Amino acid sequence: MEYRKRIVDEQLSRALRACGAVLIEGPRACGKTVTAMQLAKSSANLDTDDSQRLIAENAPATFLQGETPRLIDEWQIVKPIWNHVRREVDNRQAVGQFILTGSAQSPDDAITHSGAGRIMRMRMRPMSLFESGFSNGQISLRSIFEQVPFAGAIKEFNFLEVIDRVCIGGWPALQSKKVVVAQEILESYLEDVVRADFSSITDVAKDPEKIRRIIRSLARNVGSEIPTARLASEVGSIELGNIKGSTVETYIDVLRGLMIVEDLPAWPAHLRSKAVVRRSLKRYFVDPSLAAVALAASPTKLLNDLKTFGFLFENMVIRDLRIYGQSFGARVFHYRDSSSLEIDAIVEDNSGAWAAFEIKLGNSEVDKAAKNLLKLASQIDETSFGKPRLLAVITAGSGSYVRPDGVAVISIGTLGP
Repeated sequence: MEYRKRIVDEQLSRALRACGAVLIEGPRACGKTVTAMQLAKSSANLDTDDSQRLIAENAPATFLQGETPRLIDEWQIVKPIWNHVRREVDNRQAVGQFILTGSAQSPDDAITHSGAGRIMRMRMRPMSLFESGFSNGQISLRSIFEQVPFAGAIKEFNFLEVIDRVCIGGWPALQSKKVVVAQEILESYLEDVVRADFSSITDVAKDPEKIRRIIRSLARNVGSEIPTARLASEVGSIELGNIKGSTVETYIDVLRGLMIVEDLPAWPAHLRSKAVVRRSLKRYFVDPSLAAVALAASPTKLLNDLKTFGFLFENMVIRDLRIYGQSFGARVFHYRDSSSLEIDAIVEDNSGAWAAFEIKLGNSEVDKAAKNLLKLASQIDETSFGKPRLLAVITAGSGSYVRPDGVAVISIGTLGP
């Protein structure tokens, strides 16, 4: 199958020129291995090759030999290999020696020492709409931060196509599948998370039914600041009994470790007004298709429930903003203050430059969203944060343009890196 270029390709190439090893972390099936293979000269697969796993466990020095960059796929299956890679990088004193991939985050501990200065970490997510070919990328997020004048753009598409993109998601292997087939595969994916992947990174006793209910509850509340205690009350039932908030938080931590769920932190802004910035985080899925399948939401159901679809659309846009922002070192936040002003996404680069985005399905919501963005800009202390690079409403419409009040409207079909 022809390789679809990924935005992280360039980042991986740069990293290999700068460090002895690179770790690509991302959820299972997001394309890590295939992307790494574009640059790797030799490889070892720890998740599928028993003989390679035995060599890694018993003769790590031999295991690490091979033409470089050498790919070690799913390294965390033999955790001691991390330290052997780290020492080998020190011994060789050369860049571009190893590419490690992992579908589960493994924090530094007594066994796995820090790879700082030797192993560069980079995050990979499922494909953005630009990578999958849905967006034409005429509106570049990077160009916004480089202060390139905003020009109009258009991408003709059917609203039903946007629903399909949410349901199929950005999984490379599903791009050519029909929605019904893709959702069947994703149902199996989530069941694997519950039954197998969950145990791969924690010793905590698991209850599969509780995990399933937590995933469904997170899907129902995607993009919200719902407290853990409320999640626990939603998950509890007559059959399962009451569930402690600490248990729910433990399970969510594992889902974070598997990179199924990603938190969106609050933007630490300084305000001119007396409003107080709230610090609660929001939770999203790494890909909106997982939330859709957890809710058993087919395209037909979502078309008849646009409120739920709006939340899943927001999840998709947050995914894409993270992918595009990562390409130039920017991070994504949300904003909410004590005056009840909420902004869906704040993108901030390493210099502190920022842009604010509201995410809305249709044009009927644009006016209110624009007022919120202008209100935010009036409250931010510009001596600390400067003026925004752009205030924009991202929609499921087909056109991108600038309103008379200076707020841009951006079609998701035109947004790119």
